[in-house]
Amino acid sequence: MVAGYAARQLAELGLKPGELTIVSADTSIPYERPPLSKSFLAGKDNEDNIRINPDNFYRDHGIEIRLETEVAAVSPGAKRLDLRSGDPIAFEKLIVATGARPRRLEVPGSGLDGIYYLRTLNDAVRIRRQAASAKQAAVIGGGFIGMEVASVLAQAGVETHMILREDRIWQQFFSPEMSGFFESYYTARGVRFAKTATIAEIRGAGAVSSAVLAGGQTIPCDMVVAGIGVVPVTEPLTNSGMELDNGVLVNEFLETNRPGIYAAGDVANYQDVLFGKRRRVEHWDNAVSQGQHCARALVGERAPFRHVPYFFSDVFDLSYEFWGDTTGASQVVHRGNVASSSFSAWWIRGQRLVAAFAMKRPEEERDLAPKWIEARQRVSATKLADASHPIEDAAEIGASV
Repeated sequence: MVAGYAARQLAELGLKPGELTIVSADTSIPYERPPLSKSFLAGKDNEDNIRINPDNFYRDHGIEIRLETEVAAVSPGAKRLDLRSGDPIAFEKLIVATGARPRRLEVPGSGLDGIYYLRTLNDAVRIRRQAASAKQAAVIGGGFIGMEVASVLAQAGVETHMILREDRIWQQFFSPEMSGFFESYYTARGVRFAKTATIAEIRGAGAVSSAVLAGGQTIPCDMVVAGIGVVPVTEPLTNSGMELDNGVLVNEFLETNRPGIYAAGDVANYQDVLFGKRRRVEHWDNAVSQGQHCARALVGERAPFRHVPYFFSDVFDLSYEFWGDTTGASQVVHRGNVASSSFSAWWIRGQRLVAAFAMKRPEEERDLAPKWIEARQRVSATKLADASHPIEDAAEIGASV
């Protein structure tokens, strides 16, 4: 995704033919990842629909794409990429966008057929194909990938179990009230939950037939989808001299410690100037924005990457959005009826808004959320919770930094 959006930005900035090469281990030209667990997985989109740029875009702009090409090592001093096969590639400037790979199950039976991880277009194709004939599925993990995949499978008529390590869905992000809403919504649509549960074993004769929990419960299933997190891909950079720590360390300009080399997307551990901390973000909006930012940097612009973290999700007939960072919040305020499908949540730290969630809410709430977070706006929790008054009333006038 970083490559697709960086290429588009460079084209808009006057890229000349032959100036850009995209090197990718993937089998396809750059595509959007969000549909892989949403519309594409559900069969509502095809491969052409999710391309970031059409095939002819790269030809028309003289952009070379090297697919199914793995980089074995990066040599910043020699300005060279060493490939696992073929001649090395020289560069003047480089964007590292190696992304992340899914964490794998490490239990007996984890090598059986019918166990899937969702990261690439090919992964989504395989899951979609299996779901067409599956009767029962186990989805491991209660984050956004697990939630999205479970909703698609349930809507396809597959009896779906969600297996959560925590005692409620997406505990790391949702408030207890929000988890309660989504669990009730899923349950009403046929999804079953196994909470505070871990997988002890996957059973089957060649292919999956059941998942066994640590407590002994057996869940029949003919497919398993595990959404248990990802790990940044940094192996090609091991001897590059670049600083690595939970990804590639970059500064507020997305620059590595090696001149002319940037990092963006899931692999970039960057200095967030808004929140004053390091972060690595695994969402679409971050890849888009950082790809565009790096493209501008390649042609000489030097500005800090200033961006409110954002992601969105679609589950069943619901769509929601989130902005900011809930870490360290001292209070979460709900606006609207959390028992309904129309509510928002607002996280406050020291009277300042640091994060917000909105689902089927007025445009004013969606517009103000990122603006207030970026401005470090002081807000009134009492007024935020009172949906009978305009959202604007919640801002403490003159109290932002």
